[in-house]
Amino acid sequence: MGAKRPLIQTTTMDKLLIRGGLPLVGEVPVSGAKNAALPELCAALLTAQPVVLRNVPRLQDVSTMLKLIRNMGVVAEHESDGTVRIDASGLSSPEAPYELVKTMRASVLALGPLLARFGEATVSLPGGCAIGSRPVDQHIKGLQAMGADIVVEHGYMIAKLPKGRSRLHGARIATDMVTVTGTENFLMAAALADGETLLENAAQEPEIPDLAEMLIRMGAKIEGHGTSRIRIQGVERLRGCTHEVVADRIEAGTFLCAVAATGGDVVLRGARADHLDAVIDKLRDAGASIEAGDGFIRIRSSGRLQAQSFRTTEYPGFPTDMQAQFMALNCVAHGTAKVTETIFENRFMHVNELVRLGAHIQTDGKVAVIEGVERLSGATVMATDLRASASLVIAGLVAEGETRVDRIYHLDRGYDGMEAKLRAMGADIERVK
Repeated sequence: MGAKRPLIQTTTMDKLLIRGGLPLVGEVPVSGAKNAALPELCAALLTAQPVVLRNVPRLQDVSTMLKLIRNMGVVAEHESDGTVRIDASGLSSPEAPYELVKTMRASVLALGPLLARFGEATVSLPGGCAIGSRPVDQHIKGLQAMGADIVVEHGYMIAKLPKGRSRLHGARIATDMVTVTGTENFLMAAALADGETLLENAAQEPEIPDLAEMLIRMGAKIEGHGTSRIRIQGVERLRGCTHEVVADRIEAGTFLCAVAATGGDVVLRGARADHLDAVIDKLRDAGASIEAGDGFIRIRSSGRLQAQSFRTTEYPGFPTDMQAQFMALNCVAHGTAKVTETIFENRFMHVNELVRLGAHIQTDGKVAVIEGVERLSGATVMATDLRASASLVIAGLVAEGETRVDRIYHLDRGYDGMEAKLRAMGADIERVK
């Protein structure tokens, strides 16, 4: 796999130029998961001992999180091979200011660890993709149940322990909705709480048990991670550890959809098929041939596939983060498909851009109906969020002529060198400054 190149510092003017029509062939490594790396960087705040994370992707959101924890007084170095070394023994400012978190919703993950270790935290209400409401009220309610006093003032969540208390206390937390970052925040906070915490309606995404395994290496006592009911026995202190970030199932799924759409034969190294059951089932139903083994997925595809209807839902259902990419595949498949988005209310913003490339899509509220066409034609399109960007790249790979994707800084938030990996598979794609 070799050493990874330095993080690309994207400007809003960066574009991708894609000349479509080529099949994808070869092997490509799958990077570590952004959605595991971000909470695990925050988990390192729970201990004064050194933490080493391996397989950390070089992404804009990771860079932002590293800036955030450095701003608190933490020493954190991201090496060229994807290793991050963190020393939070000198953490002096338990605060996440707006200037550093305005582009990234995952900043809310600092709240639980800071509160658990220091008894206080000031965290700006987060920003991120414009794909609808992602309220932090569940985080606040859960931490209040563990004994925290939290107020929201001037755009900040200000959390403290009551006078006379040095630790959060265990609690039963049953959230009103399944929340991934909420589950992660409660896991980290409960690891240092006094007594037992029971998380009901917990998220089950693979990034949750990966975080739990890291915390267990640090000395936490956790049972049931990967199910909807997680039990945590708090300990007085946590130690340092070395942990490898799990492979990014969404990056793997994106490349699977790209090969399914363009045709070809690709092996994804490091990918976990057991984290992509819902997506792989749909790809097989569409007509793609998929083999999987320990640490790899191989996909082969030829000709137009069959359109597939699906409904997004919490893991282990079809992931909302794969909706746009699979929609791009449906755009050039045989037949008509209905896609129902149940997680985020504004997650069809890529539809108008796909239509610019010649797709036939009608939307009505949470439902999109896609009538497959024989071919798309290249055009200039604009990325509106992270996964929408990926869908436009896939559409560009199958479109006749040249497609230009503007505003790809969204793409760099979640994909580690996507264009370089696609080029290695034979795509004609380049980044233009």
